[in-house]
Amino acid sequence: MAFARALSAMLLPLALGLAACGPVPVEQAERSCLRDAELAQRPRGEVAIGVGSGPGGTRTAGRVTLEVGSDYLAGRDPAQVFDRCVLNRSGQMPTRGLYQQPGWRG
Repeated sequence: MAFARALSAMLLPLALGLAACGPVPVEQAERSCLRDAELAQRPRGEVAIGVGSGPGGTRTAGRVTLEVGSDYLAGRDPAQVFDRCVLNRSGQMPTRGLYQQPGWRG
């Protein structure tokens, strides 16, 4: 009996973890897959520059961030990337195409 309890205590987290990997609702997949489609369209980047002063004098700092998706490098169509992503995450095709999605900034 103690073995069965210990076994179920070990298997419960595993089962919960696997359940988290299951399909998500199609609407949720559509929202999260917009990012993949945006990265397939063009790279994203950010530049930050700052100036600060303190006891050691004035200092400048900078940061550049660039995010390039593999779909962009492969020349894939963002709409096809979106459809594939939604299908993979939800098990269903999108309810609307990429260009009809609220929030699409193509």
